[in-house]
Amino acid sequence: MAPAKKEQPAVSAFERKRLENIASNQAILKDLSTSAQKFIPKPTPKPKSTTSRKRTTPAKKEPARPTRTSSRLAGVEADNETLKRKAEVEEEFAKEAAKAKRQRVAGDINLSDVVADGKKWSKGADFLSGVMRGAVPNQRTFTEDDIKETTDEALKSLRQKMSGLELYNGYEPNRIFDASQLGAEDKAGDEDDEDADVPEPDITAYSIHSKSITSFVFPADGNSLYSSSYDSSIRKLDLQKGIAVEAYAPRSVDIDLPISGISIPPMQPNLVFFSTLEGSLGRHDMRTAKDTEIWQLIDKKIGGFSLHPLHPHLAATASLDRTLKIWDLRKISGSGNSRAPHLVAEHESRLSVSHASFSAAGHVATSSYDDTIKIYSFADAGSWKAGHSIESDDMAPTASIPHNNQTGRWVTILKPHWQARPNDGIQKFVIGNMNRFADVYASSGEQLAQLGGDGISAVPAVTQFHPSQDWVAGGTASGKLCLWM
Repeated sequence: MAPAKKEQPAVSAFERKRLENIASNQAILKDLSTSAQKFIPKPTPKPKSTTSRKRTTPAKKEPARPTRTSSRLAGVEADNETLKRKAEVEEEFAKEAAKAKRQRVAGDINLSDVVADGKKWSKGADFLSGVMRGAVPNQRTFTEDDIKETTDEALKSLRQKMSGLELYNGYEPNRIFDASQLGAEDKAGDEDDEDADVPEPDITAYSIHSKSITSFVFPADGNSLYSSSYDSSIRKLDLQKGIAVEAYAPRSVDIDLPISGISIPPMQPNLVFFSTLEGSLGRHDMRTAKDTEIWQLIDKKIGGFSLHPLHPHLAATASLDRTLKIWDLRKISGSGNSRAPHLVAEHESRLSVSHASFSAAGHVATSSYDDTIKIYSFADAGSWKAGHSIESDDMAPTASIPHNNQTGRWVTILKPHWQARPNDGIQKFVIGNMNRFADVYASSGEQLAQLGGDGISAVPAVTQFHPSQDWVAGGTASGKLCLWM
């Protein structure tokens, strides 16, 4: 009896695809080899030798096999029109593909369509150490000895209070995108429930911009989140409706106007102000798509700006041209492209100024690449009339604090952020420290605290004060959030 035939196992889809790829690659290589033979010149035959040589071993002839060839080896002239055209087409295709990948998407976006990588973020190790010029990881520049040696009792008490903030241990530092205002007025969790199991945070990433996000703003209603981006757009994210509305963008997706920062005055919630890397400041009324004014203020990029919290017609800009400038938006003069707000005051630093931040009391804190934090005081700003000017000689900072601001290319630029409505009435701001801390300063320039803790393995470069409580948040370049309470 003949043995039964063995059934061949079914070929999987993956194996079938692999075999098809092998066959396709072999066909391509064979075609390349055939094409190359047409261009390789035939060797000139050598004259036969009169001396006969006896071959002892027959020559071993290797089978011909397809090889990768280049135009140069194939003897193809450099001006071959076909190859030149092919190269041009491939280069153009690569450019168009890269452009399409980073092209701003116009219109509103449904969040269900833009979950980053199709999954939620999870905890992960830091991928950036934050070791930059002059930085010594975990080495303090403000210690307990500085507090003990403080002779001013009021300042000593304030330093003790702020330095007493501890890294919140409900969660270990977790992944974030940016640190914006902490909205809750009450402490997260119950102090009597510290031993209870704390669930892992549920964090979902939405890719609503095609380029880097430069700033977040929570409006007064607290139900949405505004974001700006280098893709030239400002979006309003509504999580309840699951949609990211395009609040502002140039009329054409081909117009490149990278936005470096935004601000929405609480008293004017329909207006969004924005700065650009082109050195301009814009104002857009979100109730209509056409009501936008953009003023060209500076020839170089504006890295950061802010509006006076109580007098939003005053704007402070920080620029690559090494200046802090104060503008009065009530007085716009000039015509056409030369229209611009009134320049109230100007101060120049040795190197570029990264950010300018207004406090509610009229202080402006700047960070600069000359490794200083400068504080200016405009306590009488509320009484300024339209057209008021301050002479350059009167623009000296009231405090200049040595501070390493050399972030390099891998760490977000260090920016001071004031506490909006301090319960204790003391004006103070927070800024990242390159040694992996968050520094807290008073408006006088006195340092109040240097916040750190275990598990912080990168620079908390993006920092934020709670609007009223003495709580501080810091975000690292690896996407982790540190919270001190």
